[in-house]
Amino acid sequence: MSETGSETGGVREVKSAARTVELLELLAVRGDRPARLQELADELGVPRSSMYALLQTLISRGWVRTDITGSLYGIGIHALLTGTSYLDSDPRVRVVRPYLDEASEALGETIHMGRLDGRDVAYLATRESHEYLRTISRVGRRLPAHVGALGKALLAERPDEELPEGPYEALTPNTHTSRESLAADLAAVRTRGYSVDREEGVAGIVGFGFALHYETPAQDAISCSVPVARLTPEHEERIVSVMREIRAKAEAAARGAGGAVHWR
Repeated sequence: MSETGSETGGVREVKSAARTVELLELLAVRGDRPARLQELADELGVPRSSMYALLQTLISRGWVRTDITGSLYGIGIHALLTGTSYLDSDPRVRVVRPYLDEASEALGETIHMGRLDGRDVAYLATRESHEYLRTISRVGRRLPAHVGALGKALLAERPDEELPEGPYEALTPNTHTSRESLAADLAAVRTRGYSVDREEGVAGIVGFGFALHYETPAQDAISCSVPVARLTPEHEERIVSVMREIRAKAEAAARGAGGAVHWR
């Protein structure tokens, strides 16, 4: 098995390392759906024997786990430990967290922080409302950027030419599925200064997203999610007012946090 592959940033990619990462990402995406050996081998296009050897290596190191029969595979606990380390070591997340608490206490609604990662948004922090339960907002969850308030707030920071061609995946009947429809919404976001997700990602939930401008273009955003049943015009006005204040505080704190590593 060759150890080198395609060029990546001027350096030849190590095939075995790339395959390991692809396997871990595949298992992570599957979540609570464990995979069988042949499924993984077929998905990644590698021989069954090579996949088995890779799985056994990762199991011994805690990155993959298997059931008592040894026939089902899932993501291991070391992936959790590494993800937690990412959050703990990230200077932006550390700075913004107290302001998520402040927004949650002021509004009584669910507050998120997310980061753009390719065409998706990854949830980095969440403060849940005590009034209702959500199932999609856990830390580490990824959602397509076009479907929610966080993602649209960040897409609006970029030129429309960077938007991928449609059609886009629809999570609800209100999701933007065409480039033209999404671009029109993003134009409104730029004018308004924040995004609004009216049941585009989750039925019954409206979100308000605010890009954090401590870097250009913005990579992070915060949002407030509220059930439609509780969203009066007065409550919406208060949400926007509070979240604007929270954004300003978080941006100022992030800019003033000297000595932190600025990851790319």
